[in-house]
Amino acid sequence: MPRSRILLWGGVAAAAAGAVLCVLGWYGISGERFAERQLPYLASCTVPGAALIVAGAVLVSAALLLPVRPPEASPPEQEETPPPSSDGPPLRVPGGTLAHRPDCPLVAGKPEATEAGDAPLDPCPVCEPWPP
Repeated sequence: MPRSRILLWGGVAAAAAGAVLCVLGWYGISGERFAERQLPYLASCTVPGAALIVAGAVLVSAALLLPVRPPEASPPEQEETPPPSSDGPPLRVPGGTLAHRPDCPLVAGKPEATEAGDAPLDPCPVCEPWPP
């Protein structure tokens, strides 16, 4: 159920309950002659009823002012991209501790990348240049 519909019907229900409380408070007050005996009706019915009417009006206004959004379609499934692969020798960046495939995004396009050779390097976690 859309949020605006919940706000709308919640606001209508709150305003209706507030109106009922105000009527009950008015009915109770009208039967009492002295102000001291009218105060309990004011405190228990009329004031909370008025608060519910205001809250209901706010909820209905919020429901009417919310933008209407079309139902969201399910997002297209993204294909899992395979890890980069190439047949060239592993590369390294000067001073680096990882061996990379030539098409690894961490070394692709870097002219300072050189062949790893026999240096003791850890495999890059992105391109995994050799099986573990």
